[in-house]
Amino acid sequence: MTKRIVIAIDGPAGAGKSTIARGLADKLGFVYIDTGAMYRAVGLWAMRAGIDLGDMLKLEQLALASEIRLEPGGTRIFLNGEEVTEAIRAPEVSQAASKVSAIPGVRRAMVLQQRKMGEVSSIVMEGRDIGTVVFPEAQVKIFLDATPRVRAERRFREAGGYIEHVEKEMVERDTRDRTRAEAPLMQAPDAIYLDTSPMTPGEVEQAILKIIRDKTSNGKEVGK
Repeated sequence: MTKRIVIAIDGPAGAGKSTIARGLADKLGFVYIDTGAMYRAVGLWAMRAGIDLGDMLKLEQLALASEIRLEPGGTRIFLNGEEVTEAIRAPEVSQAASKVSAIPGVRRAMVLQQRKMGEVSSIVMEGRDIGTVVFPEAQVKIFLDATPRVRAERRFREAGGYIEHVEKEMVERDTRDRTRAEAPLMQAPDAIYLDTSPMTPGEVEQAILKIIRDKTSNGKEVGK
């Protein structure tokens, strides 16, 4: 049986994780898993259900009851059978996702789903605790980063708004992610750090492909 490979990509919001992870998965023939989309889905459901985002017990129950499915390629996201690909990208859902993702019970529920996904395929998974909590034994761990201004500019180009406001929200989210009690954002000791501030997506992708080739027996086509 072909050995499954796990590529874990962590980093703060706006570091380029989704773009890079999706491109890598496509080139390698792996399954791309956007863990941020999973937390967004829980946040969306909580908002629709009118649940207080500070009610940890109800949010944990909600996360445990959720059925989240990501289509191959990561292009479409389904929550309880409903496609929510566009709905989870709304700014208010992003804020809700940041808050629910800080709740220990929600994170535990999502980690269970994420590990099941990694049991059946070689994957590229990106998030904030993949290399430290979800897959600490991942063969390849990358920590993508960039300056707050560069990350804010990237989000600004995607969603618009006021650049100063975007940067302020991003710094606040960084603080929440790095200081939460359960699985805070941090670089795994054996993860390779990449500052993407001066790099194009293509340059980042090529740098990571080289790392993958160096760390696996075959960096081109390995066990789907």
